[in-house]
Amino acid sequence: MKEFKYIFGPVPSRRMGLSVGVSPIPRKACNYSCAYCQLGRTDRMTNQRSEFFKLSDILDEFKEYLKEQFKFDVVTIVGEGEPTLYSKLGELILELKKLTSKPIAVITNSALLYDKEVRKELMNADIVLPSLDAHNENIFKKVNRPYGKIKYEEVYQGLVEFSKEYKGELWLEVMIIKDLNDDEKSLIEIKEVLNNIKYSRLYINTPVRPPAEEWVKQASKQSIELAVNILGGISIDMLDSEGFFSEVEDDYEAILSIIRRHPMNQYEIRKFLESRKCSNIEEIFTRLKNDNNVQTVEYKGYNTYRLNI
Repeated sequence: MKEFKYIFGPVPSRRMGLSVGVSPIPRKACNYSCAYCQLGRTDRMTNQRSEFFKLSDILDEFKEYLKEQFKFDVVTIVGEGEPTLYSKLGELILELKKLTSKPIAVITNSALLYDKEVRKELMNADIVLPSLDAHNENIFKKVNRPYGKIKYEEVYQGLVEFSKEYKGELWLEVMIIKDLNDDEKSLIEIKEVLNNIKYSRLYINTPVRPPAEEWVKQASKQSIELAVNILGGISIDMLDSEGFFSEVEDDYEAILSIIRRHPMNQYEIRKFLESRKCSNIEEIFTRLKNDNNVQTVEYKGYNTYRLNI
């Protein structure tokens, strides 16, 4: 079975079910270096849009993927950085819609929504999932650590404008971090900025996988409950998801294909291998431990694995 370069999954999404990922950008190409990023620090900071990979190559691969007839619920343009940096995003959305009847979603950090052209390109997506992790410039710089001169106010106003123009489903996400924005005062201030945004759903998230920076901590259950009450959203932590999947036949290579884009903890890996009736699970964990390209992070009392290349 072919291993794909731009298409991956389906992977379990607690918001959307089984999601087929489309990655139109190089690994960790982003205009933020978020302190909570599960992929680690951004090492390819840019705010320049580009056709990183040929649109035709991505579409050809998606056609090949569809021939495998995998079960999935949604196609998500996401990548391992910021997908709106892809200069042919609008064309990509339209061409994917010609190839599948499943909804096309785009996950974005909102940084480029101040750009009218980016907002226009996103109009044809069925679902757009923007994030807003800060309620002022200070928190914005500490949490999102934006490229160059990107300012909180222009990002915020771009999101407000887009929410008024967009006719599809806008699912907003807010990241809650312990001792940073999980107190009642901060949550009330977040609610105030959310009041100007028109959204279909609000998801409240907190770092559940090893973050880029050690000071980032998961908010307590009580803080998340407070956030749900004040903001009126849904806690992602409380949603269920299906298991991981890989089209790669070799068990070890299958794990690498997943953790390249989506870190997995030891329990998720074991469950994944058991579902494939793998007979040498402990040997695979040993290989992961000894693989120089695999980073093992102890977090919340168990190991999480992510690929460094």
